[in-house]
Amino acid sequence: MDTILDALQEGRLFELPENDKSHALQFLAHIIEAFPQIPTGTDVVGNVVAREEATNTALGKGWACPHARVDFEEDLMCVVGWSPTGIQYGAPDGLPISIIAMYLVPSNQRNHYLREISVMAKVLKSSPAIEKLSSIRELNDVRNYLLDLIAASKETVGPDARARMIRLQAKSAMATQPVSDLSHLIIEPVSIVAGPGLKTLALTQNQELLTMIEGAANVPERLEADGAIQNGVWRIVRRGSVTYQGGRMVYDCLALMASKS
Repeated sequence: MDTILDALQEGRLFELPENDKSHALQFLAHIIEAFPQIPTGTDVVGNVVAREEATNTALGKGWACPHARVDFEEDLMCVVGWSPTGIQYGAPDGLPISIIAMYLVPSNQRNHYLREISVMAKVLKSSPAIEKLSSIRELNDVRNYLLDLIAASKETVGPDARARMIRLQAKSAMATQPVSDLSHLIIEPVSIVAGPGLKTLALTQNQELLTMIEGAANVPERLEADGAIQNGVWRIVRRGSVTYQGGRMVYDCLALMASKS
């Protein structure tokens, strides 16, 4: 489960505010598409959705592991989403899914991916730590739960992995806010307000982002249809939405941009 440890270390653990399976898959896939290592035009969303339609990727015990296979060579990587309320996913044991670990599987990493999923399945079947999942209410507790499972996946945790796990356990203050240290990505939280007769408004501390969103066309329609919009260097990904009186909507989003460094 080293790839999940990498995801935790690089800030790729996200809370999923909606309990809709399709929205959750789209959100995580759009995050992967924004990775600077991913070639422009790679359709991770379509790949994940098509594979999910063919085969349900729920493992049971509150876990699902959808993936996208791609033809280029890169490292195996994943993003992890946590649903506090659980997602009806059609799991074999009938339980709602709380953890979605979505993998990008390059052509040179398929054996690595199969080994990792095999180890994960064994841990989910045998580790006592798995029973903690249903009682978790905070994102930092999700991180610690995942670290417990990673430790359980190894008879002896190597010194490098142990050091990384200790550093992660010390980052509890970051757990309840959207992270900004995702490797090679800048992430900004943003709320978008829209409604009949209203000019689209962006609520963000980033002036460049505000100008881009409020100057873009059909932002609400694109968020509804695709779950994300790409405008220049920024990708805006919808996390959730709330409907108010008068047809007004507030979209809770993350804005992602590859860092220039």
